[in-house]
Amino acid sequence: APRALAAPLHRHHREDEYSYVLNGRLGALLGDDVVTAEPGTWVFKPRNQWHTFWNAGDEPCEIIELISPAGFEDYFRELAALWPDQTKMPELLRKYELDMDPGSVPNLCARFGLVSARPQSAT
Repeated sequence: APRALAAPLHRHHREDEYSYVLNGRLGALLGDDVVTAEPGTWVFKPRNQWHTFWNAGDEPCEIIELISPAGFEDYFRELAALWPDQTKMPELLRKYELDMDPGSVPNLCARFGLVSARPQSAT
């Protein structure tokens, strides 16, 4: 969605992440660097680097997201199965060697003029 943050700051320890922009504008924070990518552009998010990304435009943004090596796709399946119960999240993050900073969301939204695309829990 326009001006929507895709994820809190996070860091993969086993995987590299690549985003290819099909339509719209993708913004990304890669460590301390802020980049904006237009259609036809790749954004590389290497393992062990804190990063996040968002729709940097007022139109929908479509990307192809590659996470390599394979296997991390199961994280999304397991996350969907436990949502909105967050009690098992630490175990899931450990299993996939993923660090996540949910507390980064308000600052990221304020800094880049974004809304959080993250679903709210039913509590």
